[in-house]
Formats: sequence, C-alpha cells, structure tokens
Amino acid sequence: MLNQRTVVIFGASGDLSSRLLLPGLGSLLAGPRATSVRIIGTGRSALAPDEWTRRVRSAFGDDLSAAAAETLATTQYVAGDPTDRAHLRALLELAGPAPVLYFSLPPAVTTAIVETLQGIDLPEGTELAFEKPFGTDAASAAELNKLVGSLVPEENVHRVDHFLGRTAVLNLIGLRFANRLFEPVWNAENIESIEIVYDETLGLEGRAQYYDNAGALVDMIQSHLLLVLALLAMDAPATMDAVEVRSEMARALRSTHLYGSALQASRRARYTAGGTVPSYAEEAGVDPARETETLAEVTVEVDTNRWAGVPITLRSGKALGVARKEIVVKFKPLRHLPSGLHGGRDGETLRIGLNPGDLSLSVPALGVDGPYTMGQVFLDATLPSSPVLPYGEVLNGILRGDPLLSVRGDVAERCWEIVEPVLDAWRTGEVPLEEYEAGSNGPAHWHAPSA
Repeated sequence: MLNQRTVVIFGASGDLSSRLLLPGLGSLLAGPRATSVRIIGTGRSALAPDEWTRRVRSAFGDDLSAAAAETLATTQYVAGDPTDRAHLRALLELAGPAPVLYFSLPPAVTTAIVETLQGIDLPEGTELAFEKPFGTDAASAAELNKLVGSLVPEENVHRVDHFLGRTAVLNLIGLRFANRLFEPVWNAENIESIEIVYDETLGLEGRAQYYDNAGALVDMIQSHLLLVLALLAMDAPATMDAVEVRSEMARALRSTHLYGSALQASRRARYTAGGTVPSYAEEAGVDPARETETLAEVTVEVDTNRWAGVPITLRSGKALGVARKEIVVKFKPLRHLPSGLHGGRDGETLRIGLNPGDLSLSVPALGVDGPYTMGQVFLDATLPSSPVLPYGEVLNGILRGDPLLSVRGDVAERCWEIVEPVLDAWRTGEVPLEEYEAGSNGPAHWHAPSA
C-alpha cells in the first residue's frame, strides 16, 4: 500500500457522500488496488461520532476488507462553518501532510471556501477535488479556475465526473483504439449519426433542492454526456497518460458546436402525472415558475475533418417509460447492391450500453426472409465489468495523484460554452417547454431515439 492519504470531505453529511462517494471508496478498499486512507468528514450539521461511524460503516457494506476496517477505525467527523478560516486551519492541521480536500457541495459554497483558502498556506502536495457542476456558467467556471489555480497546480486539481469512472465508458477507449474493426471507419465517411442517450424511469426522487435549479440539460448533458462525446470523437492519444488523453478530449470539445440554431438543435419538456408518479410541477420543493425541464435533447456537430456533418444527439430525461442508457452509432448504408439482392440496405448499427455495459452490432445479412433477401442479424456481447464502482475509480486517481479521470479546467469551461446558447434560448422562451406523461417515451410528436 501507498503511504496513508487523508481525505477531508466537505459536505460529508449530505446525500452524495453517503450514496455515492463513500460506497465508491469502499469498493476500492475491498480490492487489490486498496490504499491506506483516512477520512475526515466535515459539515455544518452536528453529528455524534458514532453516527458518523455508522454512516461510513453502512456505506462500506457488510464484508470489511483490512483496508476498509483501518479506514473505519480512524475516521472522524468535525462540525463547523466551512467558510471560517479558523475551522479550515484546524482541519488542515488534523489532516496532516498532502491531504485531499474533497468538495461535495454546491458551486456557490465551494467558491466561498476556495476564496477563504486564499489566505491559508496549504501543505505541499494538497489535492483539490470538486463535484459537478463546476461553476454555474462559463464565466463562473473560469473565475473558479483562476482561484483554484492560485492554490495548487492544475495537475493537483480533480474536477470529478463519475461517468469517466464507469467501466462501460472506459471501454470506449479500447473499442476505439485497440481494434482494427472500428477505428478505420470511425469518421464522417462511414457514420451517418450518433445518439448518446441516458433516459431514466425514476422521477425526481426527493432531489428538488438540486435538480430544480439544474434540470436535465445541466445535470446530464452539460457534464456527463459531453464527456462521453469527447471520448467518442477524439483522435488517438500518443500514450494513455493524463496529458495526452485530456488534450485530445479538449481538442474534440473545442470543435463542438450546435447543429444549427438553438431552436433547431434543442428540445425540452417536463413530465406530468402518470402512474404513481406525480406531476413534476407538483413535486415537493419544485418552483413551477422556473420551468425546469426533465427531458432535454441537444444535437451538436464536431467540426473536424473526421466528423464534420455528422449530427450527434445528446438526450437525457426522467420518468420515462423505458430506461435507455446507451450510445447508438448508425453507419451509412452501402451506395449500391448487386442486382438480384432484395430487401433494405440499412447500414450497420452499433449499440454500446452505458449501464450495464454491453455491445450489440446489427449487420446486413442474406437469407433472413429468403436466400437473396437482405435483413439484419445481431452480434451481442457483454463488456467486462469491474467490482470497483465509478466513484472508486475516480478516487483511485485522486489518491494516487493521477488526473487522467478528472476533468481539465479548460474542458470544464468549454462544456458550459457549448450549451450556453441553448440555456439562453430556453430562458427567453425561444424554445417552448413541452410536456409528456410520466411513464411515456416523451412528447408524442418527438422523433424517439433509435429503438
């Protein structure tokens, strides 16, 4: 094991810490890549020591590994105002050398803490980790980047997006660059369109405080799905180190823009009552006047020699009838078939599951409805999975000082820049807010993603 690292979790009493961050750490500590980790939780809420320990114990699961047991035995919780300089100094003294400061907080609170840290000398080797969203728009993200850059070097900054820790997303790198089948045809000459879809059957699930201020576009498309797009569209890195991979992702996103105007390239809707799900506008904590969308769709183009002209549609929504979490790559049909062959000339379709990870390739074949009739056959596979949860993968990089799975500062700003024309058009009502019944596939007249 490496020398022990101390992780100070700001907002430790919140939902994200218990639901995702701590279980992810537990999955990492249970495997062969376990390292020695001490956790200090902090927040405004007062928690008794045994209550905090129970939360960590519950998040780690039933069978504690030796590394997890060590972490549990040394963890502690310190209540206090995170914007108070004396409280921050006490936390840093308690944490010791080269701590990881993990901000599991809304952007405004995170920015306030970072501003307070300006007057404090951080220990050498301090790592800073930030939950999404990083800022609330491109300007605030740039300002936060400037503040953070005055504290630690960029390689010590981890803007967390747990999608980059998903095994299915990481498998895109192997699918793209480690086989002869796809990479030669991964371009506009051969691909007709791409869809990146993350549709959920769950409704709001009590997350109004965050979600009603974000909506589907900021919650999913501005962050998660644009990063998936970057991995799909980037050129091959020279090596699999953080500098090379993140530079190629940044180049792809710098070339990404809307496929037409915001009115042409985007749609939004929110769910009404359906089944046992109440109308979004009537959910506890929701302000209907905000007109927060629960289903968003944005089509973009990556304006490079490889991708120019290919529409890439990013879609995500809640309370839909079918949970669809996948990438759909539609290849162009052949320009010509020999005379005597019958049936459709549809091109191949590659489906890459995001949760769970699976792969399906439909290819044209003869003999489906007759010896000379074309049809589609399907080649299916299950992608390798990992017992380490996505947050565990991201935390592994943070603890080891490797920012490969962290979002670089310029990319965080660029993701906001790509969607800001859409957000502006939605605020002014240029793109109407439509409705769909909970449990349906969205507004009836929308062209559904490829089924």
